[in-house]
Amino acid sequence: MLATGEIVSAPKLIEGDRVAVLSPSFAAPGFAPAIHEQAMSRLAAATGLIPVEFPTTRLLGATAEARAADINAAFADTSIRAILSTIGGDDQITVIPLLDPAVVRADPKIFLGYSDNTNLLNWLWQQGVSGFYGGSTQVHLGPGPHIDGIHLASLTAALMTGEELEIVEPGESEDFGLDWQDPAALVEFGEREPTEAWTWAGPERMVSGRTWGGCLEVIDQLALADRLPQAADLRGSILLLETSELIPPADWVKRWVRGLGERGILEAVEGVLLARPPTSDFGARPERRERAGLRAAQYDAVIEQVASYNPRAVVCAGVPFGHTRPQWILPYGGRITMNGTARTISALYK
Repeated sequence: MLATGEIVSAPKLIEGDRVAVLSPSFAAPGFAPAIHEQAMSRLAAATGLIPVEFPTTRLLGATAEARAADINAAFADTSIRAILSTIGGDDQITVIPLLDPAVVRADPKIFLGYSDNTNLLNWLWQQGVSGFYGGSTQVHLGPGPHIDGIHLASLTAALMTGEELEIVEPGESEDFGLDWQDPAALVEFGEREPTEAWTWAGPERMVSGRTWGGCLEVIDQLALADRLPQAADLRGSILLLETSELIPPADWVKRWVRGLGERGILEAVEGVLLARPPTSDFGARPERRERAGLRAAQYDAVIEQVASYNPRAVVCAGVPFGHTRPQWILPYGGRITMNGTARTISALYK
């Protein structure tokens, strides 16, 4: 339940401010330090901010208690003005009960993360503090020849400028990059392909609201742990949904979204943004037509369930956020506007 009934935005940063770079889930920097170090250099060069590591940032196998201690310490440190997650993982749900809501409420800070960080973003949302969905330093800052343009634009807006941006399609996408242990990963992107037009559904109307949601594989865990918001707190929201590199079949996605419908969440929201999902990994890369079919099947499953529970909701599927690159970082608890007539999306990074 929301602590205050309202969601507050943490203050924006200026050049020279310090930002914590934490590993609340998997400590990817300990596995691939060269990628991490390049990410830190790029972050500092692109923003003028000073990245600060904590004891578990590179510590593989760190306990939930140790990771929670770093999160609590970062929020308690008044010199730290934002917190960036290095990557996701699969056990952050065990960290959340160890966090101190008092330090968060005393000094709200910007938090960026996605995937397993749905746990932390949802928890912050319920403390009445907004964040941003997206922004793995290990995935989107460190690898490749440079930071993608849409990622840098939304990173800068989230951390520093607070402007409103139109969310546009960059025209290319990759499901995964090169192996981090390969030196080429520092200078080359993964295999990219042209993207399809987004799929719009629902009425041709404009809707706007604060956002909530995240990775469906994590939302499923949150539901079992009884940590989801009440549907009443989501009235008028824009729902963000995406799936991970586990590449769940469309039937699983349908069941998860149907569960949100039965909980009353689909009926409560004004719109749904569904991310372009990964459909390949290091172990298997189906041919291009099959990958497009897998994406379309997921879009159809979500659109069908949303229409069943809330035919007034505007839906847009294929938006480049979540487990894809290039990636837009999107407000979490902030405001997104979907224009179902003009078929445009804008996000306020306040």
